[in-house]
Amino acid sequence: MRKRLNGLKMIASAAALAALCVSGAGADELSGAAETLRGADVVILGEVHDNPVHHQRQAQLLQALNPRAVVWEMITAEQAAGLAPDTLANEGQTAKQLDWAASGWPEFRLYAPVFAAAKGARQYGALVLRDDTPSVMAEGAAAYFGAEASARFGLDQPLPEAEQAAREADQQANHCNAMPPEMLPVLVDFQRLRDASLAAAADKALAETGGPVAVITGNGHARTDRGLAVYLAKARPDAEIRSLGQSEDGQISGQFDLVLDAPSVERPDPCLAFRKDG
Repeated sequence: MRKRLNGLKMIASAAALAALCVSGAGADELSGAAETLRGADVVILGEVHDNPVHHQRQAQLLQALNPRAVVWEMITAEQAAGLAPDTLANEGQTAKQLDWAASGWPEFRLYAPVFAAAKGARQYGALVLRDDTPSVMAEGAAAYFGAEASARFGLDQPLPEAEQAAREADQQANHCNAMPPEMLPVLVDFQRLRDASLAAAADKALAETGGPVAVITGNGHARTDRGLAVYLAKARPDAEIRSLGQSEDGQISGQFDLVLDAPSVERPDPCLAFRKDG
């Protein structure tokens, strides 16, 4: 696909596409963020899942960018296909239809403005279900994803040794240093599968709608150095992909085209679940 202009204003300077950090984004800064992201075939809007400011910004950016399709990390393809515009405009109806209370994601009120802002777009889901975990563990991510798709998105290729080690270390830290070493490659494989699933959904959305496509996902998947953009670029090397990361108190891992900051939210110690006396 050619890099699309479609009459949209492009950023003239390459420096404008370099990673930026905007703290406490207001109207002017969000407008600037929209201009940086506008014109891409696929825009990835990262988040910390339980931060309400991040979701408010995603909603505002969806309204500003007006994508033809939205891809969600949090729902399946089947769930997305059943979302009509009038459903998305109704917070209670959307939550009920998605059975959000049983989903394991943070409470729906955080995501409600994002879903409402997406009501003019076609919806796509990329969730890998927990019920599929045994199959993934038994077959491996590439086999589960399918040979043809794995080759198209590069999931069939092992990571460089240094990157594999770095990712395993990240997974151990994310799980409070409580994971058996033999589980770390499995966790990395799952992360790669989720990245590839998001990339495949964005690829399908781009093919079916012509784009632009917005992706709503966590910061880990939004990273341009190892997230879904890596897999989508493998399948569509000529597509223009831009990514927003959203930090808390200036803290974020990975590379993005743009970073917006927000205060962290108060949350329980995530490591309590790994402590026998927690």
